[in-house]
Amino acid sequence: MNLLILPGILLPFIGTSLGASFVFFSKGKSSDRSILQGFASGVMIAASVWSLIIPAVEMSSHLGFFSFIPMLSGLWFGIAFLFLCEKLPFSDKSDGFLFYLAVVLHNIPEGMAVGIAFACAVSGSSFMGIASAFLLSFGIAMQNIPEGAIISLPLRNDGHSRKKAFALGSLSGIVEPVAAFFTLIFSSIVSSLLPYLLGFAAGAMIYVTLSELLPTAKGIKGTLWFLIGFSLMMVLDITLG
Repeated sequence: MNLLILPGILLPFIGTSLGASFVFFSKGKSSDRSILQGFASGVMIAASVWSLIIPAVEMSSHLGFFSFIPMLSGLWFGIAFLFLCEKLPFSDKSDGFLFYLAVVLHNIPEGMAVGIAFACAVSGSSFMGIASAFLLSFGIAMQNIPEGAIISLPLRNDGHSRKKAFALGSLSGIVEPVAAFFTLIFSSIVSSLLPYLLGFAAGAMIYVTLSELLPTAKGIKGTLWFLIGFSLMMVLDITLG
């Protein structure tokens, strides 16, 4: 069974790389940033709600009425963290620093969730079998396809080469197998912190969407593609999450 863990924890990274590869099929630079920014905004808001906020609350259900507290605490820490990053001298918004950072932060708790799932499967827990762990990993991989694309395509649009845009898009997902691996080792410690980390990632994603993406997704095109991105990510999260 241990031999099955490696491909299982690599699946989300493969999904991100597949999405980033869309840059090789794009027709040069797009003249309308509203389409890309609107789509990216929709994907990130939907992912924040269904991939991060709702699971964080469900993981804290034992707290009853106060089940929202770990998620909300993490969410505001994520907002504060991105706000402080925005004020740092090396934070160049023209290069999409905050956007890239937010996606990377969002990928960390997803990788940790995969690690916990496989840790449960290996330990023989009735909560999660090996097939269920693979299904979770596959679902996250499918969700990561549009996320890889919303990194690589805007980078290409900003004038970077296709290879560089693909490499940066793929690298944003490398944190997932790394996080999954360390979570497997320290699963008993990490599992209790996951609701806070999910909330933290959600706060970071929502902040960067509102501050960096939506302001440039103007007009009917930006609005329409926001709704398309939101709908696509929502369906993927509900059906595969």
